[in-house]
Parts: sequence; C-alpha cells; structure tokens
Amino acid sequence: MRERVTELELVRESVLRGPDPAATERQHAKGKLTVRERLDILLDPGTFMEVEALRKHQATGFGMERRRPHTDGVVAGWGRVHGREVLVYAHDFRIFGGALGAAHAEKIHKVMDLAATAKVPLISLNDGAGARIQEGVTALAGYGGIFQRNVRMSGVVPQISVMLGPCAGGAAYSPALTDFVFMVNGTSQMFVTGPDVVRAVTGEDITHDALGGAEVHGTRTGVAGFVYEDERACLNDVRYLLSLLPASNQELPPSVPAADPPERRNDVLLDLVPTDPARSYDMAEVIAEIVDDGEFFEFHEGWAPNLICGLARFDGHVTGIVANQPQHLAGVLDIKASEKGARFIQMCDAFNIPLVSLVDVPGFLPGTDQEHGGIIRHGAKLLYAYCAASVPRIQVIVRKAYGGAYIVMDSRSIGADLSYAWPTNEIAVMGAEGAANVIFRKDIAAAPDPDRQRAIRVEEYQRTFMHPYYAAERGLVDDVIDPATTRATLTRALSLLRAKHVPAPYRKHGNPPA
Repeated sequence: MRERVTELELVRESVLRGPDPAATERQHAKGKLTVRERLDILLDPGTFMEVEALRKHQATGFGMERRRPHTDGVVAGWGRVHGREVLVYAHDFRIFGGALGAAHAEKIHKVMDLAATAKVPLISLNDGAGARIQEGVTALAGYGGIFQRNVRMSGVVPQISVMLGPCAGGAAYSPALTDFVFMVNGTSQMFVTGPDVVRAVTGEDITHDALGGAEVHGTRTGVAGFVYEDERACLNDVRYLLSLLPASNQELPPSVPAADPPERRNDVLLDLVPTDPARSYDMAEVIAEIVDDGEFFEFHEGWAPNLICGLARFDGHVTGIVANQPQHLAGVLDIKASEKGARFIQMCDAFNIPLVSLVDVPGFLPGTDQEHGGIIRHGAKLLYAYCAASVPRIQVIVRKAYGGAYIVMDSRSIGADLSYAWPTNEIAVMGAEGAANVIFRKDIAAAPDPDRQRAIRVEEYQRTFMHPYYAAERGLVDDVIDPATTRATLTRALSLLRAKHVPAPYRKHGNPPA
C-alpha cells in the first residue's frame, strides 16, 4: 500500500505540474496565467477539490493515441469563495489548446450536473480553441450537452463565464447563455467566425481583438458585462460578485453587518441634482451617496451608459439598482438601454434581489434608426421584465418622468410596491414645451405675439399638471420626500418588503419579446 501511495503521489505531482515547462512559458509570454494559477486566485486557499484529474481521452487517429495527457485539457472541481462552495471548470490552453473533445466535455457535464444538484454557483474559466477537430462530431455533441445544461440551470444557480483567452465558434454560445460574462483586454476574444473566415467570405481584413475583443463586447455588443486590464483584477471581481449573490434561487442574497448607519442623511443631494430638468448631473454620485459605504458594483459600465445597472447594499442587504443617467443622452431609453435593463432585472428577479429604480427620464430616444431598429420590440423587453418581476420593487422619481418611459421605469401602474418622488419631480405625458405646442397649437398660431403666448401656455401647463404634488394627489406616488431622507426611506421600505412573496401564475413559461 505504501508503494502504491508513493506512486499515486508521483502521478498527482505530474498532473499538477502540467505539460512541459515550455508550454507554461508560452502561456506566460502571452500575458496569461496558467489554469492552476487562476484557480489559486479565484478560490479560497487550500479549498479546491478536483474531480477526474486522471481522466484521459480515448480518441484514436491523427496521432491522438500517442498524446493522452491527464485532465484532457480541462481542470474541474469545487472549492470555496469567501467560505461558500462553488463549482468550477477551467480550460488548460497548454493541452490541445484547451480544445474540447468527448472526455473534456464529459468532465464539464459532470461539474455542471453537480452544481445543479448541490445548488451552488458555477464558474467557467474559458481559454480554449473550440471543438477538437481530431474528434469530429463527438466534440460538437459535447457542446450540445453544455448548452442544454446552461439553459436548464438558467435562473436556478448563478452561472459566471470568465473569458481569459480565445472562445470561437460554437464555444461562444455557452458564455452567452450564462448570467455574467467577464473579459480581459488584449488576451480574450469571442466570435462565431474568426478573422480568417471573415476575410475569405467578405474580404474584410480584421484582427482578433477588433472582431471580438473585450473592448468590442464591453462597449458595442453588450456581450461582456465586465472588462479588465489583467486577469488578477478580473478574478478578484468575480469573487466580489459572488459575495453579492445567493448560492441558488432558493436562497436570499448574503447579508453582512452594516457599519454605515441606515438612517444616515443625504444632505449633499440637495445641491447635487439641479432643479432645472434641462441641466445634467451624474446619477452615479446619487447612487454612491445613498448606498452602504458608497460601494456600487456596476454592470455593463461601457455599454448603454444612459442606463445604470448594478448591485449595492442597503443596511447590509443586497439590492439591484436601475437608474437613468442624465450625463449620457440625457438619460433617455433606447434599444441598448432597454436590453441592458431587461437583462439585469430578470437576473435580479431570478436570484431574489430587490430592485430600486431611480428615475430621471425624458422619454424614449426618437429617430428612424431607433424605430427601424425595433425600439417597440426592444423597449417592450424592459417593460416585460419589470412587470414579470416578483421581488420587492421601489421607484424613486428624482426629477422628470415623461411619457411611456415613466410607465416603463417601474411605475406604480406596472407593479412597483412603493413609489417615492423628490420635490423636483415632473411626471407628465411630455415636457411642458412640447405639450403646450400640441394642446394650444391654434391658440399660439393665432396670437399677435406667438412666442409670448407660447410662454404663457407653457407656464399654465406646468402650473396645472407638472407641480410636484400632482401625482401624489392622485395616488400615483406614495410620498414626496426630502432628498436628504432617501437612504433612510429606502432602507425602511426594503426592510418591510424583504419577506415579499408573489405566487407565480400557472403556466409553462412566458413569451417575452425577442
């Protein structure tokens, strides 16, 4: 037995060491860490328990029978992050370029099934060259098994994809099916067809990064929610995100003792937000003022910046925040912002995270590009997500809220549990100037001094419909509050609603706008 144990230790040492040192040097030369270096950063020290470390592929032909390394190019198992269990699989680019074969896929299926059964988050560290061509269609079938499990686990346990190298072809669809996608500038790329295929079919000459790099997916496509300059910062933020998420949809997000007083006043807000609805300000500063310790973890910071989405805490309890950003496009809703908000709201609802909506929206972005791009369909995604969400929902109207955008931004009429407004609020079908031009068009045109008559009518409309108490008098907001009490009001409201439960209607599933 002692001899066998000694032999086992030698085998395990070989597995941990990995392929030849030259492969490790090539990985480091690309600015990338090795698979086990990544796991050491991601997981709490000494907690990783590997499964199927001794697995080898059984493929033959093309010289494959002479190359049968342990792990088959993917390290899989479980460990802890901040003391809580997670399942993880990580491609080893040094072995077959991290390409997926039958045995490789079966290992991934194994940990995905364990995550679904144990009800713990699943993390994938992606650094692979796609399907293993030498294994043919069996490699493609392996991807099918991953996709099926991604969908089956959707909304059950958090799924996090971390892109640390190439991810091409069918391999790109698994991250797209998960809840969160992290990317690293300069080393990670995602695309369905690579530069060579693009060049052959269209004649366009483009680099890997320009086609599907982190900047592209972080600012243009919205595929990546988080973009970093190095792997260590990326993996540390994966750890931080996990500290804000429940292990599964059967739990509430983890709470922590709060050092920031829940009743802390926000007097700075009295000077931060201009009363003039045409003047800009930074909604991110409002968020930082009202949440615990000013800590806000923003999603999709570089994509659709006219809508802010992210997670923070109130009195130690995790809350999702959706907010219009007047600094970008005046905070209007457009196609990208609608998609961004809808996706975030659905994630929060799936994992029992309450929602606070900070509203300062002039409407939907007008123009033929938006209309022909399907703003009706895409805007309906945001509306559908809010209406379907059963978690606690609180609306705060910071300043203006016009037209259909007011309704869509979680108004009382679509199911917000509580709605508050600052004294600067203006809730109306449209701005006073536009409304006066429509309602009093003939009167203005017939007046000796149209400009003066227009100003009179604008002032009349503002006085009648846009004073701060109009909505409160009609029960459309629950209270008009002093901005300095915003944090205290939200903390108390979230505490009340923490045990909210809304039975789901009987149906197979809804049919949201595509």
